[in-house]
Formats: sequence, structure tokens, C-alpha cells
Amino acid sequence: MIEIQWYVVLAAFILDFVLGDPKRLPHPVIYMGNAISFFEDPFRRYFKHLLVSGFFFASFLILSTWLAAFVTIKVSIYIHPFFGNFVQVVLLFFCFSSASLEKAALSVFHALKENNIERARKKVSYIVGRNTKTLDEKGVIRASVETVAENFVDGFLSPLFFAMIGGVPLALAYKMVNTLDSMVGYKNDTYIFFGRSAARIDDVANFIPARISVLIISLSAFFLSFKKGISAAKIGFTQGLLHKSPNAGYPEAAFAGALKIRLGGPNIYHGVLVEKPYIGKEFKDPEKESIKQACDLMMLASFSATLISCFILFIF
Repeated sequence: MIEIQWYVVLAAFILDFVLGDPKRLPHPVIYMGNAISFFEDPFRRYFKHLLVSGFFFASFLILSTWLAAFVTIKVSIYIHPFFGNFVQVVLLFFCFSSASLEKAALSVFHALKENNIERARKKVSYIVGRNTKTLDEKGVIRASVETVAENFVDGFLSPLFFAMIGGVPLALAYKMVNTLDSMVGYKNDTYIFFGRSAARIDDVANFIPARISVLIISLSAFFLSFKKGISAAKIGFTQGLLHKSPNAGYPEAAFAGALKIRLGGPNIYHGVLVEKPYIGKEFKDPEKESIKQACDLMMLASFSATLISCFILFIF
């Protein structure tokens, strides 16, 4: 295993905060997506049973990602320890997406502020999986806040968690898990069997980080207001289970409690109506400013998680 140093985590967070997702740099997730598309057909043809082929397909890509990252970092450390740390910072930076998510969500916020609902629908369609063409203003706002809450785990806390326990190679392996789930983890005719393993692995991978997220979000909310921190913890742990996803409900509920807004409810995902219960049902519907508030809370939670991780790595 390649141990990670506290300054690698801090530097990766700062890079993400400053640079976000630089379009001119080749992003590992793009190559992960290309690999998923390339290997899907061969694995489908090689194994007759789709559940079996899907399991080996996901396992092969996750292990290959870990191995490629492990070898890359080992070679870079062999060349020079400083170069090895630099490579780890860059690779971990690519695992984080807080700043790019904030930018994307704020683009929705600005479109709504200009009363351009069509532009807002288009912008939000880039960051959510649901059908956005018929969403009204409240639906666009709710979708934006929910994806900010959910992606605090997927886009920051989970990669950080796996980097802490298994170094940068494990963080990149998680990124492949998350990319697999986003591409093949659907309950439709094409992927109901083939993508099931990818979806289940993603559920398992996010199980602990999703629950830790309630603590991080609540702690961050405390910096804003004592009552917001208490509400985030209370709603997070009592209503996190209401979501159909085993994990997404926890950060959503914590955000709902901190911002005192109602999230969830029925939505259309890939042409299928999904009935979801409301989370934070005792609160009012989110307003335009809720998007900005959610982004601020997400960035503060990312910063808090970074500081806690750096402290743990420094001490131990």
C-alpha cells in the first residue's frame, strides 16, 4: 500500500479549490469512461449470463484502475520522492470535484436569477440524471440542491475517505466505481442485469462515507449557526433512511436540516417516474438562494473534511 501524506491531501484540495476542473487537462474520468465503453461489448459476449459478465466487467476495470495508479505512483516515487508526491497530488486533485460542482450549480442559480428557465433547465441537465425538460422553477432548484448534497459524498468525501485508508490508488479505484455506476448502474432493459454489480459495488463503497457526511455537514453547519448544526444532525440521521438510495438520503437530509428546506419527492429519471418520499417535509420548498447556500455549505464541508483528514494523517 502507498501511504498518503497530509500535505498531499491539502495540496489536492487547494488545487481543486483554485482550478476546479480545467478543461485543457486530460481528466482520468474521461479515460475511465472510454475504458468502460470499450470493454462493455467484449465482456457481454464472453460470458453468457449478464450478471456474471457484469460482475467480471466491473471487477476488471476497478482492479485495473487501482493497479495502473499503483504502478504510476511507485515509478514516480522511484524517480524521485518529490516527483512521487507531485504525481499523487495531481491524481488526487482529479478525484475531487467540489469546485466544478459549485460552478455548475451556480450557473443554474444565475440563470434563474435572470428568469431564464430554459437556460436553467439546460444547465441543471448537465449535473442531474432526471428529466429536466418539463421542470418548473421549484423543480430546477430542488434538483440543483439535491445534486450538490449527494455529490458532496460522490465527488469529494468518498475519494478522500478511500485515499485515507488506501492511498491515492484506492481513491482512483473508487472513482472508477463511481463512473461505472453513472454509466451502467441503471435499472433499465439494457443494464438491469449487466450493471447490477457496478451499482451494488457503488452502494457498498459509499455506505460509510454517506453516514460520515452527516457528521461533517453538521459540523460545518455549526460554524454558520448552532441551530443549523443541530437540525442537520437530527434530520440527517432520522430522515436519511427515507431515500430509496441506501446512501444518497443521508447528505440530502443533512443539507435539508441545515438549510431548513424540503427535498425529495417524485421525479422522472431516464423516462421512468420514481416515487420518492419528501425529506425535511416539515420545512418549506427551497428557493433560488438555496442553491447558493447549498454550494457554500458543500465547500465548507469539503474544507472541514480536509482539515480533519490532515490532522489525522499528521498525528498518526
